[in-house]
Amino acid sequence: MPKNNFSDNSSPVTGDSSTRRHFMGTGAALTAGVAATAAARPIRGAEPAESVSSSPNSHIRLALVGAGGRGTGAINDSLTINDNVSLAAIADLEGDKLGKICESLTKRHGDKVAVETAKMHGGIDAYKKVLDDPDVDVVLFATPPGFRPQYVLDAVDAGKHVFAEKPTCVDPAGYRVCVEANDKAIANNTSIVTGTQYRRQANYVEAIKRLHDGAIGDIISATARYCSNGIWNKTRKEGMSDTEFQIYNWMHFIWLSGDQIAEQAVHNIDAINWIMGGPPESAYGSGGRFTRPEGSEMWDSMSIDYLYPGNRTVSFKCRQIPNAQGDNSNIIYGSKGICTIYGINRGAMIHDRDGNEVWSMKGDLGAAYKQEHKDLIDSVRSGKPIVEFKETADSSLTAVLGRMAAYSGKLVTWDFAVNESTLNLFPENLDMKASLPEPAHAIPGKTKLV
Repeated sequence: MPKNNFSDNSSPVTGDSSTRRHFMGTGAALTAGVAATAAARPIRGAEPAESVSSSPNSHIRLALVGAGGRGTGAINDSLTINDNVSLAAIADLEGDKLGKICESLTKRHGDKVAVETAKMHGGIDAYKKVLDDPDVDVVLFATPPGFRPQYVLDAVDAGKHVFAEKPTCVDPAGYRVCVEANDKAIANNTSIVTGTQYRRQANYVEAIKRLHDGAIGDIISATARYCSNGIWNKTRKEGMSDTEFQIYNWMHFIWLSGDQIAEQAVHNIDAINWIMGGPPESAYGSGGRFTRPEGSEMWDSMSIDYLYPGNRTVSFKCRQIPNAQGDNSNIIYGSKGICTIYGINRGAMIHDRDGNEVWSMKGDLGAAYKQEHKDLIDSVRSGKPIVEFKETADSSLTAVLGRMAAYSGKLVTWDFAVNESTLNLFPENLDMKASLPEPAHAIPGKTKLV
């Protein structure tokens, strides 16, 4: 299912986004070669910029940054659903694997894969070479989430259209960078489409339209769950520095993944924000860890109560525990009925207060994965850019809000996270051979809220 650490511990890395910007600007930015894991949202922007979008049949040249499982899945979806596009460049920390990846893509897509050897970029500055390439129109970012805010902002500054995987940030400092990138994209008339595919899954779109049209009356409350089994964990290779290992095993380090609630469960949080019309006012939660491997900073379960405007409470739970019962669902309670929207392909249904089913629709997740890429390319060609980065940043920060509440054991408000928090998980002055602080998981009551 969905694409798919410094923790907020007692000595968190803090500071504003200038630290993150300084690191990215000095050439220490890391392009990681690992997976990160609706109708189109409202199209924003004024008059379209003069670009490849001037012709509805123009050829669009794509580039992929982050060629792990999610990245190769994303480029495969784009090449599959779109005509007259080609993969023109590819970048990854592990440059030596790119030739084989392009060979495999060529077997599936033929001459849609047109990557010259000189445009297979490896190493810490690989993404910059893609952004400097005038032959690239659209960049797909599927690196670990911690890198995403600055990478996307740099792409917007370079005049590229963007597909960005979710989540779009893992801390408040990254959120502010996302908002800046979103505003610049609107001003530049460049698109940013994100990997929140439920926004384009037909049963989600129809169910939420019905909710907004009053199918269950006033929305009173909801429960949402993303409960799955275990997650991968990679063994450190001989000779790896701390930085190299943490990026290699990125899911387990909070500065890279944001923990499960951000990296994976953000899909359900995004659906709830969509239903509720925006982010919550506050979060209060708890959780813990029982099964994570030694050295992992992740918790394996969180339960968060989100308070939304109108005094509406959403009870949210996520976990990754082997052999535990899974559940991926959103249940919305209204004054006249109940709507249930399941993840993946299970579909959606509405029942009245007596339990009678009054509507249902099957799900098709595979089509949604592809539709987000079709919407992006169509928006580029039409000159009517889709810019949805802030919406996904809002959902990503909602996940972070819940994590901050659970990690610290305190109630955390949206206003605090957006306007006051100094939490910036990105390591200062990071380089590939650097030593990093000993991994430490959060402990409520000891972990500080910053």
